[in-house]
Amino acid sequence: MKANYSWPVWFVLVITLAFSSLCAAQTQGEEREDRLWFSVDELNVGLGDVPEDVKRRTPRETVRSFVELTNEKNYAAAAHLLNLSDLSADEQAEQGSELAEQLAEVFKRGEWLNVSRLSGRQDAAIEDATGQNPQAGMPRRDIEITSLQAGGEAYDIRLGRYQLHDEDPVWLIMPESVSSIPVLYDEYGPSILEEYIPDRFKSSFGMLMVWEWLALPLFLLFIGLVGWLVYGIVGLAAKLLPSGAQSIFVARIKIPMALIVISLITQTLLSYVVSFSAVATTTFRVLLIAVLAWGMGTIALRLVDTIMLRLTRRLVGEIDDTKPRDQRRLLTSLYALRRIIILITVIGVTVYVLGQIQLFETMGLSILASASVLAVLVGIAGQAMLGNILSSFQLSFAKPIRIGDLVMFEGRWCYVEGIFYTFIRLRVWDERRLIVPVTYFVSKPFENLSVKSAKLYRCLELTLHLSADISLLREKFIEFAEAEESIIEHHKLLCYVTAQNGTAQTISCYLMTSDPLAGWTAEMNVREKLMTFIRDNHPEWWPRDVVVISHEDIARGEGQSNPSQGTGHAAEKPPE
Repeated sequence: MKANYSWPVWFVLVITLAFSSLCAAQTQGEEREDRLWFSVDELNVGLGDVPEDVKRRTPRETVRSFVELTNEKNYAAAAHLLNLSDLSADEQAEQGSELAEQLAEVFKRGEWLNVSRLSGRQDAAIEDATGQNPQAGMPRRDIEITSLQAGGEAYDIRLGRYQLHDEDPVWLIMPESVSSIPVLYDEYGPSILEEYIPDRFKSSFGMLMVWEWLALPLFLLFIGLVGWLVYGIVGLAAKLLPSGAQSIFVARIKIPMALIVISLITQTLLSYVVSFSAVATTTFRVLLIAVLAWGMGTIALRLVDTIMLRLTRRLVGEIDDTKPRDQRRLLTSLYALRRIIILITVIGVTVYVLGQIQLFETMGLSILASASVLAVLVGIAGQAMLGNILSSFQLSFAKPIRIGDLVMFEGRWCYVEGIFYTFIRLRVWDERRLIVPVTYFVSKPFENLSVKSAKLYRCLELTLHLSADISLLREKFIEFAEAEESIIEHHKLLCYVTAQNGTAQTISCYLMTSDPLAGWTAEMNVREKLMTFIRDNHPEWWPRDVVVISHEDIARGEGQSNPSQGTGHAAEKPPE
């Protein structure tokens, strides 16, 4: 009989698989623990035992405990919240308190810490009820508190979760961040001026220290005086310059130049002379960045406006429709270019300011989460403004009107003097200015008298007696019309009887003029000359009414003013 030797082989395979699974599970458990915290063999051995008032279970507890301890000037206890593993035991005892004090000063002046924003969970998992964050619910073993700039480099202050043997994990400031504390202290530490401030004024009072409440009004008064001085100097320079585009440009940049100087001087003072707490410094930094960007953008726009003004005066001169169409088209394109430059400048300044104050980093998720709501609100609130802006671009590119065109708008003769983002400025013939919203203008019919050519066919009418000699009157009309410089195309001069009744006739005279306003003047001149000719040479041509006097009228005493006329005769008198 043959022996069966297969069962030992199966037994060995089962034992091997079970042992492999156990090892794999242990390895996965160790890897999972490595993802939850950093395992260390020793932790701040040079500092001694951890005081009871040091709380380190969660990121929020660690930072809050650090702030409270440093406010109480208990820097020895606050040092237990730093991971000093890069230092030897002796160096930890010597430098731990000093590093804690330096980091506290960096937090006070470099970045205003909002402790409530930090996680209150031991695993620091992100809590996101909206479900939009893909990392929601995942535990973390290191998080960033803040990021500060020093010497053109970025330094992160991070918290790490550490476990010593079988003890509960704790959150400490990581060694990489501890090594950058001296560099950050040199950048954000107390200024030279603070060395002379008595200690009693360095106590906290609300969000700032006592000396800061006293120094801030003086600081603002000083930079305000500097701005007023710059404003006066720039204004004086504008008066000393010869009249022209240069003086206009300098006069228009007084305020932005003063704000730029204020921003630069304030930043210099904050960097080298005085250093306020993080609340005041952060507020100043945001305002200074916005002021500096606004001032530089405004000066750039003023420069564009000055260049446009100079080009307008050189190429076009007075804005009206007597200028060639190409020049008016060029001026319209320049206004469109100005609006594009303004739009690009505003967008650039806004992006720069938001990028500098790191608004996208702190509010990015919130903005994305509420983007639809913001879009609806902006669309409703800015519907009229956006409509005007889009309509102004439509006018600039389609060019149904151009700068300098003469238009008939709502019964008014107007020159198009400017096309802006939200309105059109029209110059009425009597030198008044009519400001019309762009959307209102494009929604109403208007007559462009300069769209093809400025010339205009005009007609004057005279009402004369039936005995008037039309051929003689036609000769005089042509003679007077040809003497007017603004009347062109003499072959189109016409004079005809266009209407008549029992006592008078209407004579219509047609003439072609070079432009509407000059044509109006020419029409008035020709009319006056014709009336003077008739009055001096043929007064009988004036229209007259025929009155019939009866016997009854004579009996009542009427018609006695003309007794020479017989009974029933017709008497003519001028119309009343």
